[in-house]
Amino acid sequence: MKKKHLLYLVALVILAMIIPIKTYAEEDSSGNATGFTYETIKPDNQRSKDVGYFDLGMTPGQKQTVKIKINNLASEEIEVSVKLNSTKTNANGVIEYGPSTIKKDKSLKYDFENIVKAPETVKIPANSEQDVDIEITMPEASFDGVISGGIQLQKIEKEEKETKQKTGVINKYAYVIGMILSETDKDIQPNLELNKVYAELNNFRNTFFVNFSNVEPAYLENMTTQVQIMKEGSDEVLYETKRSGMRMAPNSLIDFPVSMEGDRMVPGDYRSKILVTSGDKKWEWDEKFKITDEEADKFNNQDAGLENVQTFNWQLIAGIVGGVIVLALIIFFVIRTINKKKKEKKKQAKKRPKR
Repeated sequence: MKKKHLLYLVALVILAMIIPIKTYAEEDSSGNATGFTYETIKPDNQRSKDVGYFDLGMTPGQKQTVKIKINNLASEEIEVSVKLNSTKTNANGVIEYGPSTIKKDKSLKYDFENIVKAPETVKIPANSEQDVDIEITMPEASFDGVISGGIQLQKIEKEEKETKQKTGVINKYAYVIGMILSETDKDIQPNLELNKVYAELNNFRNTFFVNFSNVEPAYLENMTTQVQIMKEGSDEVLYETKRSGMRMAPNSLIDFPVSMEGDRMVPGDYRSKILVTSGDKKWEWDEKFKITDEEADKFNNQDAGLENVQTFNWQLIAGIVGGVIVLALIIFFVIRTINKKKKEKKKQAKKRPKR
């Protein structure tokens, strides 16, 4: 077991060395690891004046163009990619403003990526500044709450492919600027809904996941999530996880993980007790779910921390053993028959008269 864990650790170290590294610097234009800096040019309808992101008061159907000034620090022309992303919530309760593979929640009515547009790339001459136009087109219908997202700025490296071929490592740095759009000052309160509880792998380890959504266009702050997993019909807690200081983006979902602590996944009927709190707000669910034989076998075979235990087909093994026994008996009787014939020949040879 120790040898298995050591091999697993070595594999993780190797992966960490060869996988491309992405670093996002939200609301920070002080560094120059990217080769450029940026400045958000705040328009008159900026609500919060002392923040680094856009916080704009809008009206239904309003069209507006805001600007981000990029300063090229290099002595040659650079090209910067511009990507627009809806805000999402990762498994740790951290809001993602950059590119993410997290799914969008079905409650998302007004998607930031459909409302805000920008050029895919912008070229900035050497030692010069260039404005990037960010175009906003608000929905015609009035709404309460916020639409939020992020604008990612990242230098496009000309030698990226060559560098990757030589070293296998590419360090990518990016700035991400947040943007919040709102029309009214109405106090919209976040609200959570449970979607499902299920079993999956998390970093190649058996894990339970609780999937729930913030279905309102409002941020949820200072969230604490506690989950207990037990067998159906039992109050014995098998696994438990609690995490505080979490946040959720508006109209986003979260897959909250509960580790199986290195155990094998056992098929059967389970029950989960879920408690989520934020200030005086509280959400509780008692949800039943099932792990099938197929799921357990699949995930146990893929869990990097488990010993590889083969699932035997006992009927096949019994057939093979039976066949070996029959073959051994046949060989035994054949050899026995041959030996008898040899002995009979020797006896007959001794009985023959000598000439």
